[in-house]
Amino acid sequence: MAEQNALGQEASKGTLIFLCGKMGAGKSTLSRQLAEAENRVLISEDEWLAALYADEINDFDTYLKYSARLKPLLKKHVQELLCSGVSVVMDFPANTVNQRLWFRSIFTDCGAAHKLMHLNHSDALCLSQLDKRRQSHPERAMFDTEAMFWHVSGYFQPPTLDEGFYLEVIES
Repeated sequence: MAEQNALGQEASKGTLIFLCGKMGAGKSTLSRQLAEAENRVLISEDEWLAALYADEINDFDTYLKYSARLKPLLKKHVQELLCSGVSVVMDFPANTVNQRLWFRSIFTDCGAAHKLMHLNHSDALCLSQLDKRRQSHPERAMFDTEAMFWHVSGYFQPPTLDEGFYLEVIES
């Protein structure tokens, strides 16, 4: 019989780590740090979208359309990594209940462990960090605006314990 971890999954399988937090909360930065610290595979939605649809995403609705195209392919790929014992950090938003259900289907279908990290930072901090990102990454300036922050924040649903995730909350 395979050894099991504290969450009841087979210890030989990898762990899926995913994050939620408003725009500018630092999800991408933390994702990179988590991947580097433990030699995990990092899969970044922004990198995949930029590589595949560089000049095609001009607004939030188009982003949603292309993001949805990635998910079936990446789900199977991430499951294969997890089942082979590789831990994965996904830099994809887990900012709504439906988005988190997609993540649940990844780790549940293959019996892997998981961790949802919620970056619970103030709007002021997120907006300040967005301003810094616009300056350091001018190519993002048309999306990383205060207006887009408020638009996207309107959809944000913080995770609750009722959702049943192994949850770590990081407060600012």
